[in-house]
Amino acid sequence: MVFRHRQVIDTLPSYKQGKPAPQVEGRRSFKISSNENPYAPLPSVRQAISDKALARINRYPDMRGWAVVERLAAETGVRPENIQLGCGSTEVITQLVNLVAGKGDEVVYPWRSFEAYPIIVTTAGAESVQVPLTPEGAHDIDAMIAAVNDRTRLVIVNNPNNPTSTSVSDADVRRLLAAVPQDVLVLIDEAYVQFNTDPDTCVGMDLFREFPNVVVAQTFSKAYALAGLRIGYAIGPEDVIDGMRKVALPFGVSAAAQVAAVASLDAYDELSERVDALIAERTRVIETLRGQGWRIPVPNANFFWLQLGERTDVIAGYFEKAGLSVRVFSGEGIRITIGEHEANDLVIAVCAQVFALTHSKVLVD
Repeated sequence: MVFRHRQVIDTLPSYKQGKPAPQVEGRRSFKISSNENPYAPLPSVRQAISDKALARINRYPDMRGWAVVERLAAETGVRPENIQLGCGSTEVITQLVNLVAGKGDEVVYPWRSFEAYPIIVTTAGAESVQVPLTPEGAHDIDAMIAAVNDRTRLVIVNNPNNPTSTSVSDADVRRLLAAVPQDVLVLIDEAYVQFNTDPDTCVGMDLFREFPNVVVAQTFSKAYALAGLRIGYAIGPEDVIDGMRKVALPFGVSAAAQVAAVASLDAYDELSERVDALIAERTRVIETLRGQGWRIPVPNANFFWLQLGERTDVIAGYFEKAGLSVRVFSGEGIRITIGEHEANDLVIAVCAQVFALTHSKVLVD
């Protein structure tokens, strides 16, 4: 059908959800393509949803999400006026871009990075300025600084970066902030912050407290295992948050999501044990793969990156045949989520097979 529409949308790829686990006869399969937490929500969180939300799904949720906002304010030491909720951190980032950028404006961010960035920016009518990562898969801060001009309305720091899992240092982000005009916002996207063990990493909340143009985005999807309920939040200057509310999707965050978020904050100690377990698994996997001979950027999220170049698609086939769905970036590499112990063992086995075949030059499709 031919219909009138914005032609620039035709230039965008559709956002691709991670593939489900492949069906392999006689083998248990695993989905490790979407950086999901392999643990189910805690019993206390499920009970809270049942007790406080299910009976009220005929009613609109609290659009401001005061129970969550006030709890987050108490947790972080900021005012409720500094907090905005959204359907995951993706939606609060969309709110922010829609607030600050439109036709003729630019948004600067690292690339490759979160796949939604170009979609969000283009949909707002603005232009993406994609700054290539360093060969090690990290932010090129000098190049990002050089990319800022009088058309720049937002600079995004993805920490840890998705899909390379690399951390951004405090010193680098401070250097970036010193170079960016104070009327240009800098977003610290911290979807995986709970998994970041880099002692030198930037801490979004520290920077928010020191700089007038910093916005921090976090989510309940990853460490809190609430990806299916869609709730995230931004912390920023009061006038920025007020502007974000104006462009937000009305009633976007469900009552179930709000109840689950508060219950998850109540159960933070239990959830931290799960985060620690995933970090321990990450360490085990990476140390084993490096022992096999793989060169892998130090991961600081619940996933790691195999930079494979032109071999990417062929190698991806080996994971699929083994019953593993991974996130494939053709011509670049593969992102692998840290999952259940059994899934991680299977990743290790496939990587050993692929490494041996690659170096014996018998890798075949």
